[in-house]
Amino acid sequence: MSTVSTNSQEQAGGHSGGSPLRWKALAVLTAVQFMLMLDVTVVNIALPNIQDDLGFTTEGLAWVVNGYLLMAAGFLLLGGRVADLLGRRKIFVAGVLLFGVSSVMCGAANTPGLLVAGRFLQGFGEALAAPAALGLIAVLFTDGKERAKALGIWGGLSALGGAVGSVAGGLVTDFIDWRWVFYINIPVVVLALLAIPRLMPESRMARREGQRLDAVGAFGTTVGLVGVVYGLLKATDHAWGSSTVLLPLLGGIAALAFTIVWEARVPDPMIPLKFFKNRTRVTSNVISMMSFASFYTYAFVATLYLQHVLDYSPMETGLAYIPLTVATGVGMGLSTALAPRVGVKPLVIIAFFGAAVGQVIAANGFGPDATYTGGVMPGLVFFAFFNGMGFPLLINGGLHEVSGQEAGLASGVQTSMQQIGAALGLAILVPIALRYVTDHAGEGNLAAVASDGYALALYFAAGVLAAAGVIALFLLGKVSAEKRDAHAEAAEVLAEAPAPATATSAGAAQASSPEAAKA
Repeated sequence: MSTVSTNSQEQAGGHSGGSPLRWKALAVLTAVQFMLMLDVTVVNIALPNIQDDLGFTTEGLAWVVNGYLLMAAGFLLLGGRVADLLGRRKIFVAGVLLFGVSSVMCGAANTPGLLVAGRFLQGFGEALAAPAALGLIAVLFTDGKERAKALGIWGGLSALGGAVGSVAGGLVTDFIDWRWVFYINIPVVVLALLAIPRLMPESRMARREGQRLDAVGAFGTTVGLVGVVYGLLKATDHAWGSSTVLLPLLGGIAALAFTIVWEARVPDPMIPLKFFKNRTRVTSNVISMMSFASFYTYAFVATLYLQHVLDYSPMETGLAYIPLTVATGVGMGLSTALAPRVGVKPLVIIAFFGAAVGQVIAANGFGPDATYTGGVMPGLVFFAFFNGMGFPLLINGGLHEVSGQEAGLASGVQTSMQQIGAALGLAILVPIALRYVTDHAGEGNLAAVASDGYALALYFAAGVLAAAGVIALFLLGKVSAEKRDAHAEAAEVLAEAPAPATATSAGAAQASSPEAAKA
């Protein structure tokens, strides 16, 4: 097979239209991304059956989900850089193969430890495959309009995978067996392994002689991110002052601090510190973190409300989230279309304040006797629409004035901030609801108490979004939504950017603590 060095000259004008097999290759790449997104949510519906069959403890059961998310979050940045240096097709195939093998391992597991180990490996497989896939799409589609269409298809199927997962998980678990939520991955894995080597050439980042991956920086960054996210996840069911929370949290912070010192002294750092001098880029990442904290809070408490107060089955809960996915997609499409005319900053401000209002509407709709159409759906759709508006805008801001060499770093930093935001939401905002329910459980109608507790958490989440809107108003600079003057640089940005976060689903949030696992 041929090898393509993805330098700016080739991507700017090398192959008009790209590979003749590019659309077939895109079909395979999007099928894999659909599978990765589906796997985040499909497992969640099967958790009660898994617990009964394998004898999981409640805390151990949460790691069926958290183990996957932790590995994906911690290694995504490293996976993108390794794919750039060693070859995107090679790393994509390796990630898909690992994901397939670990899926079989999970499906055949007969002990809790074996299943959790398989989930950790699945998360690592995603961290390799997802960023490499996005880089391959940019290499295949060299025409700007075609590339935009291809990335839209890829992103759209990603969102669809998350929505379908909850429904598919209920169907497979109810009518076949929970083990098949893992075995259903195998046909897609086999298709990808057979087709990708035949449909596209190898590609890697052009680099100067002697340039190597900064192993110390990569190790320090990965250990630091894993430690911080792990500590935040443990804070959902342990006191903040406990060693279970403080040791990994402080250890992760120490590893990141060491990495900063190291990166300032090496010639080819994993993370050039000058990256953080851009105010607009940093602001975009901070408010992106706040956005994900709010979204995970909503996903968590809405799931508990539907199941604990309205007595929805897992299948009904999954179906209830379909309007959220549709509204999110509409919001993303509208903001993408308006950004070149209106500008990114005004739309970001509208998106955050609109999403905050959506959280308030959702909180007001939570009641012990509420209906789905009259109580739940208005806030769900309103929040999802404006939250969806903000997502592509924040990606644009996170890549503001980023060079081709820094594009993978920029996307990786943004992904990490999203994961940390999700963990902060689960560790700080969600316990507000859980503590309220615990403290007021003996005061009367438990359904009414639970509704009030869940609504309280959403009010706090709305406050976080409003604060993010204020930050955007005063600190976010002007971000151009048009194509850059240097077409080659834009091509490099797309080619080197790793995949977006894949853990933004209600199902993933539901299993992040023992209380959630019980749902």
